[in-house]
Formats: sequence, structure tokens, C-alpha cells
Amino acid sequence: MIEVRQLKKSFGSQPVLEDVSFRIEAGESVTIIGRSGGGKSVLLKHIIGLLQPDAGEVLIAGENIVTMSERQLLRVREKFGMVFQGAALFDSMTVAENVAFPLERKKKFSPGEIAKRVATALEMVDLPGTQNKKPAELSGGMRKRVGLARAIIYEPQIILYDEPTTGLDPIVSDSIDKLIIRVRDQLNVTSIVVTHDMRSARRVGNHVLMLHEKKIYANCTPEKLFASTDPVVRQFVDGVADD
Repeated sequence: MIEVRQLKKSFGSQPVLEDVSFRIEAGESVTIIGRSGGGKSVLLKHIIGLLQPDAGEVLIAGENIVTMSERQLLRVREKFGMVFQGAALFDSMTVAENVAFPLERKKKFSPGEIAKRVATALEMVDLPGTQNKKPAELSGGMRKRVGLARAIIYEPQIILYDEPTTGLDPIVSDSIDKLIIRVRDQLNVTSIVVTHDMRSARRVGNHVLMLHEKKIYANCTPEKLFASTDPVVRQFVDGVADD
């Protein structure tokens, strides 16, 4: 479904990604971990075509998006749903209006069809009957769920999650993890989760990619990562600062 080949990216004289390569199969769930400022979000933006690499390729379902025009990219981006770190909801809109936003832009669904899809998406994220609430009336965890409902409403093939449990307590984080797994399994979507949360990395991914010093340092199952004796991996997994 997704293949990244020898990706390189610098901002000015500052290299961020160097020779990054990996594959993600259809239906797989992958977590991307690594230090803050280590290039995880930059990598995510390359996968969806929001950034152009200095070198390398990004293939989505076999198509290299690096050489595409903006018009061609719009077609490919329809395969994606995105759950932003802060949920990125419109405060002036109701929950239903926020969730319906991607469908409203397409202008090919009737109001009745949109309402039905909104209700189904909210049901899937355990928020039935919240259509008329405003984001200010929701807890942090509920806002994340609304963001996920908006991401799944037009049935994407790939969902990208940017720090989905940041700022949430452990119990709410646990519920978001379970929701990511349920959405993956019920909708058979390919999931990519950028996270600092080691419990999430262990549970939601079939596979873990660890970015370190601008490269993919580890590419393995969660079981292998957490059993690793490699000092760089252990330092990050255990959360130990340099002396």
C-alpha cells in the first residue's frame, strides 16, 4: 500500500531525513516512534504529499506521488483520512458539521445521506447522539473521537494519526488505542500512528518504525522492539535521559 524509497529532506542546511526506506502492506498497522523533532511528522507529511522530498520516492498503491501535480495529488489524498494531534475541530461548528465537513466539500451527497453517514461514524467512535454539541462541550478524549469520525466518514483506505493520545490521561488513552484497533479491523484500513506513548506503540501496531538520527534505526514487530537489548532502542523505550 505504501512504499518509501531512499527519502531525503532538509530544511535549509538542516537535514531531517536521510535515506529513509520502508514498506507498509495493505491493512497493516504501523507505529512511528522517535525523539521530538526527529522527523516523524515530516515523514507523515511526505506520505500524504504535503511536502516534497529533496530525493527519493513515495509510492501509494504503486503510484509515485513525488512527481505528481497538485491536481493528481488531490485524487491520491482521497485514499487518506487524517487525525490531527489536537483534533483540529472547528469551534463554531457542531459535532455533526465537523464530521460532515469532508463530505460537504465533495458536493455529491444528499443531506439525508450525509446525516446517515455522520450518525454511523459517530456510532463507530462511541459518540452516538452528540451531533448537536459544540467542541467546547466535549472532553479532550471526545474531541479526539470526533476527529476520528471525521477521518473515517468518507471511507479512506489509509488513516494517519499524529500523536492521538497526547494530553490524555492513561484511561482515556487506553480507550483511544482500542478505538484505533477497532477502526483498523472493522474498516480494514491501513493505519500509521505517530506516537511518543510506548504503551500505544506496543499495542496498536503490527509493526514499529523507529526514527533515530534521521534514519530508520529499527523496523520490527513490537515484541522484538521491546525485547531489544540495543542501547539506543532501550534508552528510548525506557525513557532514560543522557547523563
